[in-house]
Amino acid sequence: MRKNLKEARQKAGMTQRQVAEYLGMTERAYQRIENGERIGMIETWDLLEDLFKIHQRILREISSN
Repeated sequence: MRKNLKEARQKAGMTQRQVAEYLGMTERAYQRIENGERIGMIETWDLLEDLFKIHQRILREISSN
């Protein structure tokens, strides 16, 4: 799981669906990124970095939990 990405989304008060819509993808596709099942395109990470104001390197970290 990408704990930092999930925490950033929750801190922003956004649902997975809202983030997915912002990114122009399905909710399931975003869930797979947040769960660490998919890597995601660099453009996606650029948008997430802009949205959450957190460097994508931090958002991309996968935790063992």
